[in-house]
Amino acid sequence: MIAEELINQMIPPLKPNDKVSKAIHWMEELRINHLPVIENEQYRGLVSEEVIYQHNEENALVRDLELICTNVYVLYHQHFYDILRVAIANQVQAIAVIGEEGNFLGVVTVNDTINAFAEFSFMQESGGILVLLVDYRDYSLSEISRLVESNNAKILSTHINYDKEDNSKLRITLKINKIDLNRIVATFERFNYRIIAKFHSSENEEMNKDRLDLLLRYLDI
Repeated sequence: MIAEELINQMIPPLKPNDKVSKAIHWMEELRINHLPVIENEQYRGLVSEEVIYQHNEENALVRDLELICTNVYVLYHQHFYDILRVAIANQVQAIAVIGEEGNFLGVVTVNDTINAFAEFSFMQESGGILVLLVDYRDYSLSEISRLVESNNAKILSTHINYDKEDNSKLRITLKINKIDLNRIVATFERFNYRIIAKFHSSENEEMNKDRLDLLLRYLDI
């Protein structure tokens, strides 16, 4: 799924002339700590619950508040992995989605992203996940499959999208029917593939524990 498909239509944007009391009311009703602020259909940043209570003036306007994440957003075509990464890096519950013309489309919440992640059918099957970064001109799914199968494993599913920082490269997400991917990782590295993420188990590692611990701490689970 991509960002545009995950926009939460229940979360409205604020405008600079809105009263802070409106922001407080919406946050309480929606049970969210961050709301987007737009002006002339352009994203200006997020207003946070913490900043509102520090300001301590319900009759003030949103324009009087200091916005956060003014340059933090995802583009409409980005994968939900990118949304989760950006949200965790910036410690926010909501990420703005920007359209092709630079216009604000809406926001995606961390919970929306995790639900989308969980709904993928391949997530219900045992196995691990690798994310490769390859040059577009060098991409060959048959070659990638051959390297996986050389380790007596199978690719259960793939997801391919352009890298947001360099559209000459592809991000290839592989779900593989092995819970220990160490041998497969070593094979890819031997053939000079760049691995940018891996989620698996081994005798010395449970489900990429450091990354999962980071996510769970962020979600306060």
